[in-house]
Amino acid sequence: MPARSVQISIDEDLLRKIDGQPETKEHGRSAFIRSAVRLYLEVQQRRARDRAYAQGYGGRAGEVWDEFSELIAGQAWPER
Repeated sequence: MPARSVQISIDEDLLRKIDGQPETKEHGRSAFIRSAVRLYLEVQQRRARDRAYAQGYGGRAGEVWDEFSELIAGQAWPER
């Protein structure tokens, strides 16, 4: 997908920190900021998924354990 230019404002201290990163020096500010935004969005997606799991299974740990305990007990675990 072709990149689209956008204008953003960044305070001087944060810009100095960005410019001090090896990725910025190697690939440029735009690449660094794209990478940071992707990472942020992945973390937000993971948090949303974790919240959905917690909401779906919240308070039902006993039921889930009852459902899977026999399966888990039958697993072959490697010896340490």
